[in-house]
Order: sequence, then C-alpha cells, then structure tokens
Amino acid sequence: MTLEARKIRLLMQLRRAGITDTAVLAAIEKVPRELFVPPSFHDQAYENIALPIGLGQTISQPEVVALMTQSLEATRQHTVLEVGTGSGYQAAVLSRVCRRVYSIERHGDLLKQAEARFAELRLHNITSRRGDGSRGWPEPQSFDRIIVTCAAELPPEPLLAQLRDGGCLILPVGGQGRSQELLRLRKTARGVEREELGLVRFVPLVADLPEKRSTG
Repeated sequence: MTLEARKIRLLMQLRRAGITDTAVLAAIEKVPRELFVPPSFHDQAYENIALPIGLGQTISQPEVVALMTQSLEATRQHTVLEVGTGSGYQAAVLSRVCRRVYSIERHGDLLKQAEARFAELRLHNITSRRGDGSRGWPEPQSFDRIIVTCAAELPPEPLLAQLRDGGCLILPVGGQGRSQELLRLRKTARGVEREELGLVRFVPLVADLPEKRSTG
C-alpha cells in the first residue's frame, strides 16, 4: 500500500473516531507525517500509532493530534502557544488552522530538526524557541489558545497567566506511567472552567532544560 493510500485510510479512521472539523482533517491531509518520523518508521507514518523520535520522546498518534487540535477550536484569527515541539508535527498541523504558532521545546537537538522541517515545508507562521515550557513563552506575550503535548501533574500557572480571557488550554493531566486525563480549560470572567475529553498517554512535562553532556 502506498503512503497516499495509507493517508486516505487514516483520514477515514479519524472521521470514524469523531474528528469532524474539516480544517483539521485538511491539515492532517496536507502535512506529510513521514517527514516527522525517523526513516526506519516511514512505512508506519500513517498508522494511527505513536512513534519514537529519539531522546525518549514520541510523535503522538494522529488521532490524538487531531482530537487536541479540534478541541482547541482554533481559527485563522487565533495565535496558539504549543508546549513541547517534539518532532514539529503538531505545530505543522496547527500552522494550517490558525494565524500563528509559537512553539517551545527543551531539547535543542529535537528543536533543530523540527525547525529544518518547518523550513522545508515553508511554514513561515511558526516561531520556535528552546526553553522551559512549564514557564510559558519566555517573553511577554498572551495567546488565544495553548496546547501542551506533555503531561503535567497540575495545569502550570504561568500558562494560565499567558492565556487570554475567553481562550482555552488543552493539556493532559496526570502522573507518568499511567493514562492521563485530557482536559480543556476555558478562561472566563467567572474563572477557569474544566472539561474532560478522555484518556491519553504522554511523556511528562519536565521543568528546566536538560543538562549538557560532558565531553571530557
């Protein structure tokens, strides 16, 4: 089966799983997932599974990417912060449905690879930065939407502080080694409203940057 045929099969699976947002489905169709996985996994690029990308990180299964993107309710008027660039796949999908994406990643090597993919695909509305995503974007900024692609024990307060009134934050909450609850938090005049979207499994959100390895 060709990659194109596998992509069509995946899109049908996503529709059956409840992904109905046409902009999200179009983004999944247009972004070549095979560019975001190691060459040894190209033949599995359009399987509905997570795949390793190195440094203990994974590219999320397409159904989870689509669900989280759809749950953001983002439009071409919205600016989105992504915590956890990883391979860059989620940011690439977001770039097709919103005005601008700001993406932060703690692993410098993964970020360089993601930025090369953004350049190859000419995704000029993505701004990426290395940093501690639990602290939010390192410069003063506010966002219409925030998406966290790693699991936190609790929603980080700096992220809620950078979320504009009326905006929403999508993130998995729970401990490592077990399923987490995917939450949608809406920031309203009455406070933060919480909605549970289902169980997921993500690597943990880690504060601070990795220590540089000794070369001596």
